[in-house]
Amino acid sequence: MEVGDVLRKKTSARVVTVRMNETVGVAAQLMRTSNISALVVKDVVRTEGNTAVGMFTERDVVRAIASQGAAGVNLKVSQLISVQRLVACSSTDTLEHVRHLMNVHRIRHMPVIDNFALSGVISMRDVSAAFDEIAAEPAQTAA
Repeated sequence: MEVGDVLRKKTSARVVTVRMNETVGVAAQLMRTSNISALVVKDVVRTEGNTAVGMFTERDVVRAIASQGAAGVNLKVSQLISVQRLVACSSTDTLEHVRHLMNVHRIRHMPVIDNFALSGVISMRDVSAAFDEIAAEPAQTAA
C-alpha cells in the first residue's frame, strides 16, 4: 500500500499550515480550532512561492511553555522547528518506507510532497490504521 492510498481515504483532505513568523499562540489556536495535533510550517519566499519547511506539533507548544513560561506563546514558530532537515515523503512511497522514516527520525507526522507541492500529511496513526486494515483483509476474505 502506498501513501496516496491512505490520503485518498482520509476524511479531511485540507492541510492546515502556519507561517514561520507566526507565534506559538497562533499555531496552538490553529491546532485547537482544526482539532489536529500538527501543522505544516511554510516559509513564504518571493522567488519560490510557498515552501514547506517543517512541522509544528503539540510537543513544540509544550516545549515553548516549559522553557519560557506563559511568554512561550509569544515565541515565533521558526524558533522551535528545525528547518535544515524536513523529513517528507511522496504519495508513491510505500507505507513500510514511511513507517521506517518515522521511526528513524522519531516523528509522528510527515508532509507528503509531490512535484514540489504539498499534497497532504500522513501520521503514524494513519500508517498504523492502514497496517491494521491490511492485516484484517485475509480474515475477512476467509469468512
